[in-house]
Formats: sequence, structure tokens, C-alpha cells
Amino acid sequence: MGFEPGAIVFTMLIKGLCLSGDIKKALQFHDTVVAYGYQLNEFSYAILINGLCKVRQTKAAMQVLRKIGGKVIQLDVVIYSTIIDRLCKDKLVTDAYNLYFEMVANGISPDVVTYISLIYGLCLVGQWKEATDLLSEMVLKNIKPDVFTFSTLIDALCKEGKVKEATNVLALMIKDGVKPNVVTYNILLDGYCLINEVNKAECILDNMAQGGVTPDVQSYNIMINGYCKNKMVGEAMNLFKEMHHRNMVANAVTYNSLIDGLCKSGRISYARELLDEMNDRGLPASVITYSSLMDALCKIQQLDKAIELDVKIRDQGIQPDVCTYTILIDGLCKGGRLKDAKEVFQDILIKGYQPNVYTYNVMINGLCKAGLLDEALTLQSKMEDNGCTPSAITFNTIISTLFENNENEKAKELLGEMLARGLLRG
Repeated sequence: MGFEPGAIVFTMLIKGLCLSGDIKKALQFHDTVVAYGYQLNEFSYAILINGLCKVRQTKAAMQVLRKIGGKVIQLDVVIYSTIIDRLCKDKLVTDAYNLYFEMVANGISPDVVTYISLIYGLCLVGQWKEATDLLSEMVLKNIKPDVFTFSTLIDALCKEGKVKEATNVLALMIKDGVKPNVVTYNILLDGYCLINEVNKAECILDNMAQGGVTPDVQSYNIMINGYCKNKMVGEAMNLFKEMHHRNMVANAVTYNSLIDGLCKSGRISYARELLDEMNDRGLPASVITYSSLMDALCKIQQLDKAIELDVKIRDQGIQPDVCTYTILIDGLCKGGRLKDAKEVFQDILIKGYQPNVYTYNVMINGLCKAGLLDEALTLQSKMEDNGCTPSAITFNTIISTLFENNENEKAKELLGEMLARGLLRG
């Protein structure tokens, strides 16, 4: 049966209501349309169900499915797959599978969209083996997986740390004549870097070129970050230079990774040069970038420069976070500048920051090292008043100092409190 002009208009209106989130009105309008004798066909109901699924009204979509199935129209693979996809995205994979089996039992063959949805859902809930089995079933039924299907499974395996298995899927993908794209390769690059197998990631990068796929900025960013995390800053800088030779424009992610790596390897002057280059290019340096530089300055006791950096950050309109200030407080305490550390700590309280347990621990440790036990105990009390629960480190720091100062009774009292809080194990 063809479209009736009125039915088309009504269907579009229903779709609009669904997309605007007015689900109740959409369903009421649908009932009114049907009551007036307009017969909506498979396409119309597919639009309605798709609209419901897009606004995550899966229950309503199921109600429509049950209402029309075998009565108003014959359900098809599009309608089933639409709901299966939404169920999978909502991680309701068991429900999705039940609907899949119902579809098959009704003689409707799943298509590539059905399989992609189920594989994606299984990956979301970490059932990578079942996802791999489903991919094999898909191949056996001569339903050709596309690059997105393979890439979804590869991504899930990598997130599970199953990078070797992910590489096997890549091999299967190539064998089946599906060409991996830059996204596929980037997923594998990231997977190997996450398990600190940067050398194998290098091989993947080489394979990209051999397979006719050109690495993009993200490919280089993944590798540069991987090198920096593995303290291979020289290799990261070589890749950075290679980007320039290839006329690839480095972005903020590139610079942030390099600056962090250079700072951690003690190459602060070079890190500052890159930061200046980043600013000259109009790329936004984040508070994390500045925190990396501040941490490096504090570690080599260039505390005045660290304080200058704090001023510079604020002058540029970047608001330092609790982590940045904690780094500065820790550096000042370890550098014997407790007075300055206390001023910074008080300053962040005045500005309305909520110090975390690590901030308090750093300050308490500084006070204990300076022999200011009463102040340390007072700060621990204030810490709790401000809604921050002391950790085992908090208690250990104070208790150790109390024993060192022969205040054994107070130390034993705190030890008992620590035990009562369940902070002592074994």
C-alpha cells in the first residue's frame, strides 16, 4: 500500500514531537491518527520507533512494537534493529539478545546493522569473547562486517587489555578484504601504548604506511604520549620533528604531552620553550600543562620561579586548580619555606577552594617535619570539619611524628582511632 498524503504529514509531526522529547504527546497523536482511519505503514512506524529510541524512550518503543506486531503491519529488520541498537547503547544487552532471538524466530534475518549493534553492546559491557563469537557468526552467514564493526571490536579488546587478540581481529579484517582506516590503526596504537608496549605500537605505525593509510595528528599524539609515559622523550621529540617535516600541524594535545614528558625528564628549559611556542601559536595551554611545569620547578627547588609561574597563570586568566596549589605547597614545604606554604594554603581557603585529602596531607607533613605538632593536629581536626576524611597517610604522618617526639600516649590514642576507622590492615 502506498503513502496517503495525510499519513505522511502525521508521521513527520510525530517524529518532530519525539525528537523534541514530548513522547506522551507523540503517542497520543499517533493514537488519534489511527483513530481517524489513517493506516501507517512499516516506514511510518520505523520513524516513530526510531524517534522514541533517539530520546531513549525504549520502553515506549517496545510498547509500540507489541501493539503493531502482526496486527497492524508485518515487523521488519529495520524496526527490530532500531530497538536492539538502543537497548545495546543503554547496556541492556540481555534484552537486546532476547529481541534478536524473537526476530529470528519470526523468520526475520538479521542484517549488518543488527550485528553491529549487538557487537557494540557486548563490547560496552566488556563481553569481548561473545562479541568476537558474534563477529565469526556474522562472517559465516556471509554478512560482511564493515570497518566500523571491526574497529568497534578492536577498540573493546584494547580497552580490556587484550591487544594481541585485537591485532588478530585486524588480521581477520584484512583477510576479509575490509581495509582498516586511520581510526582502526589509532585504536591499536593507543592499545599498545596503554600496556606500555611502545615498540609494538611503532610496528603498527609502520604498517599503516605499508597499508596505504596516512597517520594523522591523533596517530602522532598517541605515539608521542606513549613515548613520554615510558620516559622515551627523545623518541617523542623525533616524532614531533617528523610532524613538522610532513607539514602536520601539532595541536594542544601534542604540546601538552611533550611538555609533561620534558618536565618529568628534567628538561625544563626546553619545556618552557615549547610552552612559549604553544602560546605564540594561539594554542590554549591548560592548567594541567602549567601544573606539570610547576611540579618540575618544585622538584629542582626553583621555588621563586614556581611562584612566578603561579602569578603568570592567573595573569593569563587561567584558574589554577587544587592540584596546582598542592604541588606548590608541597614544593615550598620540602624546600624549607613553610611560612610561604602556609600562606598559599590559607590563600586557597580564602578563595573558596576545597582542599582534598592529598592537599591536607602535604600541609600536615610539612608541619610535622617542622616540629609543629599542635598545628598539625589542629589542621587534622579542621580537615574533618571541612568534610575531608583523613586517610591512613594522614594518621601515619602524625603518629610517626608523635612517637619521634616521645608523645607515646597521644600516638597510641591516634593509633586506636585509626584502627576504629578501619584504616589499619593486616
